[in-house]
Formats: sequence, structure tokens, C-alpha cells
Amino acid sequence: MRDADATLNAGQNMAAVLQALEFSESTFERWRNQYGGMKSEEAKRRPRFGYPRIGCLLRQKGWQVSDTRIFRLWRREGLKVPQKKRKRKRSGTSVNGCLYRHSEYKDHVWCWDFIFDRTTNGSPLKCLLIIDEYTRECLALKMDRSIKSEDAIDTLAELFAMRGVPKCIRSDNGPEFVSKAIQRWLQQLKIEALYMEPGSPWQNGYIESFNSRFRDEFLAMEEFECLSSARKLTNQFRDDYNQIRPHSSLGYVAPAEFASRCAVVVRAQPDCKLHSEIT
Repeated sequence: MRDADATLNAGQNMAAVLQALEFSESTFERWRNQYGGMKSEEAKRRPRFGYPRIGCLLRQKGWQVSDTRIFRLWRREGLKVPQKKRKRKRSGTSVNGCLYRHSEYKDHVWCWDFIFDRTTNGSPLKCLLIIDEYTRECLALKMDRSIKSEDAIDTLAELFAMRGVPKCIRSDNGPEFVSKAIQRWLQQLKIEALYMEPGSPWQNGYIESFNSRFRDEFLAMEEFECLSSARKLTNQFRDDYNQIRPHSSLGYVAPAEFASRCAVVVRAQPDCKLHSEIT
């Protein structure tokens, strides 16, 4: 059936193709109606996507197909994503946690964190992640050998110059985030730093959720030969995540599209100096 579908898409005559493959036209049409003419290659190209997210991508491309039909193909092709058993986590009690101080609009609360990996020769990689909690946009994925608080300030300053400043920024108590340089700089810009209780990553749930997706859909699927390769692939992942990947918490809309629908909250733009310019 798939051979017939591919041949017909190449412009061959239906009657001749079906006669050569010994299929009746009614049998072929019944197959096409059942599976929508879909191919499993789209799913295999994104092996960590579930069938609802793949279905959303297919409908964006013009396929008239329901999730039920996609699930049939999913089950037949053995594409089900293995689910890890989740440990039950406490909600935490910190007043700075995402359950107590949640984001209410675009650029209200950003969150940031670090994640680590290695190249194929064992050299360490460190990645700074910055997320808008409301729109779920990935604002930065800075990959380097090492990243200090000064580098984090420079990355934020570049974002502030392009996008404006958030009201709050949420993080754990890592040394880069609690350094006096960062605290003093954020105070100068009137940005409230929301620090989690030590050992309570669930209180920074939005960035932890992104970390999980980033590892599962990208880091676990790629091998980096060098730093430049890691940077290139990371930037490609960020573009795909923001512009294409349907986000279940946003009604299966990509973060960039959701952000474009959000009302703009105007805040005064302070002078966002890079760390090298701070005296």
C-alpha cells in the first residue's frame, strides 16, 4: 500500500499502478481513508514526540486526519514512546516557588538554570538555559566549556537589549546565580531575584520541565564532536522548539506563536550594561 501511495504521489496513473501491484481501487481507497495517507517517517524523525504532538504537526501541513487514526498507525508501527515512572514530588513551601509566585503575563517571570553534557572525546559542556515561564519560549541556550556569573550577566544583558527586562527571574542557589555581582546588577535593574529553597528543584518547575524535554528530545539523541558542533545543533533545537514544536501546555501551539498573541506589557528600559562595562 505504501509503495502504491508513493508511486501515485510521483505522478503515475492510479489504474496502472494498482493493476501492477494487484490491488483494487476500493481496497487502496479504504487504506488511504483509514490512515490518511500518512507515513511513519515524520514520527521516526522525531522519536520522542507522542502521537498527539505529531498529529498537530501533520494537521499544520494540511493532513485531514484525527488523533484516533494517528494512534492506529502509531501502534502498528511500534512508535509508542516509553514512559518513565515519575517519582512523586512535594510541592515545596518556598514563597518564591512557581506554585506561589507564578507568571501572569509575557516577560513577567523568567527562569534560568544550567545543564551539563560532554563531547564525544569527553570534554565537558555547560549550557545556560533561560525560559519565559508564561510563553514557554526558550530565550537562550548558551553552550560553552564553562560559564561564570560574568558570562551569565552578559547573556542576560543581550536579551534585555533585544526583548526588554522581566519583572522577576527565578533560579536555584547555584554559585553563578547567587554571586554578589549578579545580585547587585539585578537590583540596579529593579529585577526581583526569586531563589528556591536548597535541594528543591520542583520549586523551579518550568525550567525543570524544559530540562527534561531538552535532555530527552535533544541531548540523548545527539553526539557532539566539538564545541562548535554542539553550538550549531543547540541553536537548531532552540529554533525548532520555539517556532515549530507544539507545546501541550499552550494548547499544542508553538511558544513563538503563543507569544505573538500575548498583550505587550511596557516597562521602563534601564541601561543594560554588559559585565565588562560595569565598574
